[in-house]
Amino acid sequence: MGKTISIGAQSFEFIRKNDCFFIDKSDLIREWWESQDAVTLITRPRRFGKTLNLDMLNCFFSKEYENGGDLFEGLSIWEDEKYHRLQGRYPVIFLSFANIKDSSFAEARKSLCQIIRILYNEYDFLLDSGLLNENAKQQFQSVSVDMEEYLAVSALNRLSHYLMRYYGRKVIILLDEYDTPLQEAYVYGYWKELVEFIRKLFNATFKTNPYMERAIMTGITRVSKESIFSDLNNLTVITTTSEKYCTQFGFTEEEVFDALDLQGMPEQKEDVKKWYDGFTFGSQKDVYNPWSIINFLEEKEYKPYWANSSSNSLVGLLIRQGNAETKMIVEDLMRGGCLNTELDEEIIFDQLQKKKGAVWSLLLASGYLKVAERNFSPRTKRFTYCMELTNLEVYMMFENMIQDWFSDEDVPYNNFIKALLLNDVEAMNEFMNEIALATFSSFDIAKSTAKSDAPERFYHGFVLGLMVELSNRYEITSNRESGFGRYDILLVPRKQSDLDPVIIEFKVRKPLREASLAETVAAALKQIQDKNYDAALVARGFEKERIRHYGFAFEGKQVLIGEECP
Repeated sequence: MGKTISIGAQSFEFIRKNDCFFIDKSDLIREWWESQDAVTLITRPRRFGKTLNLDMLNCFFSKEYENGGDLFEGLSIWEDEKYHRLQGRYPVIFLSFANIKDSSFAEARKSLCQIIRILYNEYDFLLDSGLLNENAKQQFQSVSVDMEEYLAVSALNRLSHYLMRYYGRKVIILLDEYDTPLQEAYVYGYWKELVEFIRKLFNATFKTNPYMERAIMTGITRVSKESIFSDLNNLTVITTTSEKYCTQFGFTEEEVFDALDLQGMPEQKEDVKKWYDGFTFGSQKDVYNPWSIINFLEEKEYKPYWANSSSNSLVGLLIRQGNAETKMIVEDLMRGGCLNTELDEEIIFDQLQKKKGAVWSLLLASGYLKVAERNFSPRTKRFTYCMELTNLEVYMMFENMIQDWFSDEDVPYNNFIKALLLNDVEAMNEFMNEIALATFSSFDIAKSTAKSDAPERFYHGFVLGLMVELSNRYEITSNRESGFGRYDILLVPRKQSDLDPVIIEFKVRKPLREASLAETVAAALKQIQDKNYDAALVARGFEKERIRHYGFAFEGKQVLIGEECP
């Protein structure tokens, strides 16, 4: 008979005392302790056991769990008797930033200070310990949600000092989900203010802290060193491509298959692999997301558990506002394609929409992409990575995300596609203008890029997003060479007898050159002819008279579409 599955349990003590389903990851304790790294940052996607593992470390080292060895009996760490002497021997400061999701800097700062205040409340017995003089007591009691910045950024440093004096040992600091407030700061536009505050807090807590024994931080992303870690020269960073701890977060295939056997579901292995396998850490392939596996073991139903477990707002924002190339890469990935690129695993949030390839680094760190292959170039002295969508669950998440973008019942997205398929240019104009009026106000065209072609790239990317729903009928390509130039969008029927091929060219009206949108349409259609964009289609066996040409002319929220047959 299988063990009880406790969905969402993040308390190591609760799971062990109630004999709930648990996969032994206690070798993390040994591996981390013997590394002797001062400050370790471990990045893993959400729902990969980061919180449970930190809670396990807390239960192992914390003085609060002195004589708590029974929690570890039967686990691999307890087989080594020298670790019995470490259990429950250190003061531990354990905190999490997971719930700091505020929409302004002022509120985020208050939330951070509240977490620190609650920590101080847990140790208020220090006030009666006789170790604090009047000045220290005053500072202790001044910790509040509105405390001055010099008190806030040094508060964890001071608490480390107090605990070291009380227990006679330096403290271990465990910080979970360190980057959650930073991601929210980027989305809500207060990145610079929060980074300045966090940098000071981390410097005092992790660098200039002589009372700290060691520390671990976990998060999803490796935020750039220049942002918040510029002073931390004692930081060891473990990312998804690192070998260290590669089996300690997430379930290996052997562990998953053993669990299926234990729970009486051995016949489900092949389908479970198709749905939930695919994560890669270092050279360890076939890693499964714990959240999906635990939920499947409980519900025994195939669903996108992990992909639907929290907001994908940042990923959606970056892809939706990305340029046409970004959308085409996503579409190719959804067709089973592979993205070959170099990677910089440091995430510079304020460059996510500017720095080439930054979005792919974020998607890898977040778990939506996996490294299928890594190659070293002797010429560039760099690695290139072949990345794919992680698994079927992630594919469904992207599919749902794109459908949600165009699901507003008041906006006629589907009607536009129907009009395009019917070659009804009048209806295409009607529906596209309705879409523009209802939708373009929610996009900041100027922010998409600082280049002069920003508006054209924005419209290009938006229309390309509309086309995704045609991917089962057409092969959709963008910005590829044909004839004497590069077309904007090419729709090639997957079955030649079904539909006509389509070439689309975008133009933003330039008032000094064109007196009207109609002239802009004419310029777009002329470019298709002059550059002989038909060449790629003719080479594939399509007759020229079947090829449809559309010119899309834009000016703000106004759209004019014109057609010309070859």
